[in-house]
Amino acid sequence: MTAHGTSRPYRSVLYIPGSKERALEKATGLACDAIIFDLEDAVAVDEKVNARAILAKALKEADYGARTRIVRVNGLDTDWGRDDLRAFAAAIREGAKVDAILIPKVSRKSDLDAVADLIPGVPLWAMMETALGMLNAAEIAAHPRLEGMVMGTNDLAKELQSRFRADRLPMMAGLGTCLLAAKAFGKIIVDGVYNAFKDEDGLKVECDQGRDMGFDGKTLIHPAQLAIANAAFAPSAAEIDLAERQIAAFEEAEKAGLGVAVVDGKIVENLHIVTARQILAKAEAIAALGN
Repeated sequence: MTAHGTSRPYRSVLYIPGSKERALEKATGLACDAIIFDLEDAVAVDEKVNARAILAKALKEADYGARTRIVRVNGLDTDWGRDDLRAFAAAIREGAKVDAILIPKVSRKSDLDAVADLIPGVPLWAMMETALGMLNAAEIAAHPRLEGMVMGTNDLAKELQSRFRADRLPMMAGLGTCLLAAKAFGKIIVDGVYNAFKDEDGLKVECDQGRDMGFDGKTLIHPAQLAIANAAFAPSAAEIDLAERQIAAFEEAEKAGLGVAVVDGKIVENLHIVTARQILAKAEAIAALGN
């Protein structure tokens, strides 16, 4: 299961520019678990105000199905952030379907407090993309309005002045710190983007690394990346089979008055059964999406 005891999948979280009507329309048929409708980096300065209106209209009229709809607003330190929040608070009251608001460059708890006051009642997500944000990850994750965290690895690399490495060694301190914070407080956390969207082998390596670490999914910049991310962050057939056998063996052991079972020569305890049930619940949720 993911955060808050739900099995709602976040394998693929696709960025869509809020200013591009064609892209917003196309996104209704893409096989992604969640969409970040972007008003920040993906929108040029002279399109900011118009993008706000275009996106609000799309979220009122378009059918995005079971996909989680996340709106990334501009920061409160810009000319557009407060108006973004006011506009979407009004749009939600008028029927726009918005599941969460994503705040850029969250560096401390007070950054979330400031947004929470402007758009009450909507779950918040935090872009984790500054060095200070890494150091304050636990207090950010503990915020009562926070539902999810998104790694902003491009901005973090810029601030760290780090070099690109395929193994992401320069990112590991930040990735691990935010992952620990999210898991400690039961929040969703998705990995950063892979910029070379035509490099399928490199994307798979990075997705597998993120899944191995424990991320719930990966943010993506192009629909061509969806299939690889969806496969990497979904339970495999082997994982599902093992989970089913572990549960069956443990239930039989309990009937016999035993506290442990053995599957494939390995001890199975209650903690393994918790994980096994989470795997099956996630698989069922993915199947229900049909992606």
